Amino acid sequence: MIIFGKKHCRQKTIEQLVVMAQHDDLDAVEELVKRNQENIYASFYYLSSNCEDILDLTQEALLKMAKNIKKLKDPAKFKPWLNQIITRLFYDYIRSKNRKLKTVPIDKKEDDEQDRFNVAEVPCGKCSPEESSLNSELHCIIERSIHKLPESFRLAIVLREFQGLSYEEIAELTKTNVGTVKSRIARARNKLQEDLKEYIA
Repeated sequence: MIIFGKKHCRQKTIEQLVVMAQHDDLDAVEELVKRNQENIYASFYYLSSNCEDILDLTQEALLKMAKNIKKLKDPAKFKPWLNQIITRLFYDYIRSKNRKLKTVPIDKKEDDEQDRFNVAEVPCGKCSPEESSLNSELHCIIERSIHKLPESFRLAIVLREFQGLSYEEIAELTKTNVGTVKSRIARARNKLQEDLKEYIA
């Protein structure tokens, strides 16, 4: 019966899963966690350079999602609601550290990165070894560049490029105006392009 329930959940949309979870369907909650954990982890991966913190933040975000799912009035707004949880946790994290997040040292050893989610490590059957090596190097450069951005720029670019939020949604989440959001994202993109110009020329 449990197995059937889990299979049944896999066929549901996010909105349907939210409704089911709000009616205490634990299989639906588990499916929501499965579908969102990698995306949440990836967001914190680019927002923080500390592996331990990334895991803790991801776990806390998933826990808050599961505990507070009944408070979501409109299931269609699940994604913005979840992004609000991610954003608040990030701000709380910064305040708790009482300092700016560390940047990733240029001479950081690859061994330190082995336990972290790395999209460049996903096998690509169409890539030659040379292309895979270049992709991995590009990924590291992008990661370092994002981590060097000011927190406000970093959050804006991650919400825009990785979460797919609109300028208006980012402005609402970060409690700023749309013009400020556009400016931050434009400046972040310019900085990333500057760091990547040798690789994309």
